[in-house]
Amino acid sequence: MHPSEIAQNLQRIKQLIAAAAAKSGRHPDDIKLIAVSKGRSWPQVEAAFAAGQLRFGENTVQDAMSKISRCVHPAIEWHFIGHLQSNKAKYIPSNFAWLHSLDSVALATKLSRLARQKPTPLKVLIEVNITGEVNKHGIAPSSLIHFIEELLQAQLAGLELRGLMAIGPPLANERALRAAFSKLRELRDACAPRFGLTGFTALSMGMSGDFVPAIMEGATLVRIGTAIFGERRKP
Repeated sequence: MHPSEIAQNLQRIKQLIAAAAAKSGRHPDDIKLIAVSKGRSWPQVEAAFAAGQLRFGENTVQDAMSKISRCVHPAIEWHFIGHLQSNKAKYIPSNFAWLHSLDSVALATKLSRLARQKPTPLKVLIEVNITGEVNKHGIAPSSLIHFIEELLQAQLAGLELRGLMAIGPPLANERALRAAFSKLRELRDACAPRFGLTGFTALSMGMSGDFVPAIMEGATLVRIGTAIFGERRKP
């Protein structure tokens, strides 16, 4: 895709975000756009950056490191949004500002040992399997309270619990999408005061096909790839 097309796509998505924010009584600045650059080339990332995009999301460490190693601008913020294997945890605190997919205490403990050595804490979102699909990662909604209790009892220095992440139901209509995203918002709103987590405000939900209903239900971070960079070529 030509750089000008990427710039046009970004502009269009920002307009859609602003319209959805206005419709739901929110300010557009309350919603942060993460350009999902997984599987994309460095020139595509450069084109998005040249068009003003600063936040990028990656799903695998290997793919991410090939781009991060070429990133020389300190304003770029990297988000790890995929399932993280424990043996790859060592790469996260040094290279990413956010992790969207925390789903085990063991992983959190390992990340804490690594992150506490860094000058700034790693911002962490708990992944919730909001749809109950067996092929999806994440904590079951019914287990979320207990999971947060375990994390807090472990006193994990170097990590900041900032909110929740979820993937919406596939091939769903708007009503079903909004119901799922509403459920994640309600979970966040229940957990934050229960545990006194004043910074537990983020909701990472909504992708290229469903970010508008996600915003309508309170998304603060939307993860958009295809609508920016086009369909990925199949190997």
